[in-house]
This record gives sequence, C-alpha cells and structure tokens, in this order.
Amino acid sequence: MSPEKFEMFRNRLTKVYRHVGKQARRQGIACYRIYDHDLPEFALCIERYGDNLYLAEYKRKFEMAEAEHEAWLEECIVLICDVLEMPVENVYIKERQRKPGRLGQYQRVGTEGANFIVEEAGLKFKVNLSDYLDTGLFLDHRITRGMVRDEAKGKRVLNLFCYTGSFSVYAAAGGAAGVTSVDLSKTYLQWAEENMRLNDFFDEKKHHYVHADVKQYLDQLAPASFDLVVMDPPTFSNSKRMKDFLDIQRDHAGLLNKTLQALAPGGVIYFSTNYRKFELDKGNIDTPEIKDITRATTPFDFEGKLFRYCFKLKKG
Repeated sequence: MSPEKFEMFRNRLTKVYRHVGKQARRQGIACYRIYDHDLPEFALCIERYGDNLYLAEYKRKFEMAEAEHEAWLEECIVLICDVLEMPVENVYIKERQRKPGRLGQYQRVGTEGANFIVEEAGLKFKVNLSDYLDTGLFLDHRITRGMVRDEAKGKRVLNLFCYTGSFSVYAAAGGAAGVTSVDLSKTYLQWAEENMRLNDFFDEKKHHYVHADVKQYLDQLAPASFDLVVMDPPTFSNSKRMKDFLDIQRDHAGLLNKTLQALAPGGVIYFSTNYRKFELDKGNIDTPEIKDITRATTPFDFEGKLFRYCFKLKKG
C-alpha cells in the first residue's frame, strides 16, 4: 500500500482521536471507540480500554497476499501507537483467520488470557482483549446502562441474554431490590458474577444467575414478577442447547409479549437489537407505550456509526 494511503490514515486517525479523546477526558470515560472503518483501505475497529488498545480487523472484499497483509498490519500498528501514544505491548489484535474455509472469522492473536479490570461510571468490569470476539463490555450501551441505574432503585430487575452482566451491575449500583441475570452460557454467567463481586454487589439472597434458554425461561415466570427488564438478544442463535433457534426479527414480538406478562403494572423493558434490517412489529406487541430511544442512547463515540436499535416499552 502506498505511503500516501498511510498518510491519509494518519491524518484521519489524528483528527478523530483529537475529537473523541477530548470528549472522553471531559466526561471521565476510560473505555471508548476511537476509529471504526472510516477509510475503506483501513478496515479496522480501534477501541481504548484504560491503558490498553483493542484492534479488530473487518473482513474485506479484497484480499492481500499473506506477506503483504502482515507488512500492512505491522505498519498500521506502528502508526496507531504513534498517534495514540500507546506502547506496542499494550495493543491486542483480533485478526482474520486466513486458513481456507475460515476467512472472515477472528483468531486469537497476541497474549491469551489478557484480562483487565476497567472502570466505567465509577463501576468496575472485567474485560478480555484476547480470547473472544467481543471484549465483555459493549461500549455502545454506556448511556442505556446509565438509564437502567437511574430507574433501578427498589425495583425487581431482570437481565435477559445478560452476557457478562454489565446491566446487572448498573442495576445493583442503582439500588435494585434484586437482579436476576439469565443467559445460555455458563461462561458468561460466571463472568457476570465476577463483575458483581468486583463491585461488592454479590448477594445470594438478592441477586441470582440463571442458566437457561430465555425463550423457555419466560414461559415459567409468574405475572408481575419484575418491574424493570433489559433484553439485548443476539440477532440469531441456533445453539444446540436451545429447543428452538432464535431469529430476533421473527421472535421479538413473542419475546416482548411474554416479558410484558411478567412485568408489574408500570413496569419497563429496555429492548435493543443489532440487526441492521430490524423492523419493530408494533401491531403485534401488547402495549401502545413504545418509544424509540436509539438516538438518545447513542454515545458520542458512536455518532453516525451505530447500527443498533433501542426501545423503551412500558406496561400500562
């Protein structure tokens, strides 16, 4: 790749970091996205987690030869570290698996088990920058998490598809009467428990961790069991541990209706999805009180680049 292209990347990254970094410092935010595929020749996502950088490489339509790709990536890393003033040893890379038949997947690169404790809004979270496709903390839900904390006091909170439990931690921080975290992954449930312990919120009598398929779990809930629910499901899942596959476009109305049945009057659901072509099936959802809060929950580091929807539903 030509030096001119790298100079374009340097100029773009410098400009973006100056803007985003300034806002992050002003707001006291240590974990944020810096760059996200701004230039087609540099299909990278760059995020900062405290004193470390996380780089993920997107699958591209054009391919470079192995040696050319390695040289390109090495030059990118040197440039990024120079602009962001970050030591190379603090950079963790998710690189495309280049073996035949596995293009487009990420492989573990660098030091495995790169676990770090980071802070967000005075709370602590474990992130892993080496072993998984995601780090353990979805940065785009920073504002949504704050909304949950603000509303959680005295509420019975249910966190469905809880992942690593960041919403559960925020709910506990907001004074929730109890938090139930549900996920099909034992690994993520254990991670959620770790995050609660990190913040001294672990309490077996108040907070519970349920290993279950959400679609089946909702059928077991008694009416008016919860006051506040967070639902951030995957777009699609066909895990062998599930009785039926999950397709969020097909299934969201049913999931939301079951959740509404489990809500007390006046209860609230925060529902989000990353499916880019998502269309909310309002006509088949059993409440007229639905508000699109996508824009209101978009953080400064995702403006114009956030491909997810977020809704707030209220039970009358």
